[in-house]
Amino acid sequence: MNEKRRLHIHMSVDNIEESIAFYSTQFGTEPTKVKEDYAQWLVDDLSLNFAISTRGYEKGVNHLGVQYESDDALSHAQQSFEEKGIKGKVEEGAVCCYKSSNKYWVTDPTGMIWENYHSMDDVEVFGIDGSDTADGCCVPTFGKFSETPSCAPTKNDDSCCSSDSDACCAS
Repeated sequence: MNEKRRLHIHMSVDNIEESIAFYSTQFGTEPTKVKEDYAQWLVDDLSLNFAISTRGYEKGVNHLGVQYESDDALSHAQQSFEEKGIKGKVEEGAVCCYKSSNKYWVTDPTGMIWENYHSMDDVEVFGIDGSDTADGCCVPTFGKFSETPSCAPTKNDDSCCSSDSDACCAS
C-alpha cells in the first residue's frame, strides 16, 4: 500500500481571524477551507519532520516547526512574518538536537511556539552547552512557555531556560 498520507494537527485557538493570518504566513498559503469557527490548510509541499525526546518538564506538544532547505528560504519566511507584524527571535548557529541550525522562532496568537529553521550540519551533542545531558537545550522562554519552561533548567544562569533569555534551541 503506497497511498499518500498526511500528518494532521488540530489546534484549538482563541481568535480565528488572528490565527488564520498567522498560519497563512506560517504555511505560505491561504486556507483551503474557512468557516466561522474553523480553518483548514492542506499543504501539499510540506513533508514531515517528527521528533520525540525525553527532554522537558511537560509531556505533550513541545513546539511545532517548519524546516527550510536553505538560509535564503528561512530568511524569506522571516521577512514574511515581519512584514505582517509578527516579530520573532533569531538564533544563528544554534547547536541543538544533534544539529547546527539557523532559526527564527515565532509564536502563534495562542502562544504556541513555532520553530522555523535551516539545519546545516550534524553534531554529536544534543544541546548548546556541549554536554549530552537533559539540561542542554530547550525552546525559547517566550509565548506559551514563558512562565513554565518546557525544558530542564541548565547549569548556567545565561542559558536558554533562564528567565532573562530570549532565545534558545529545539528541533
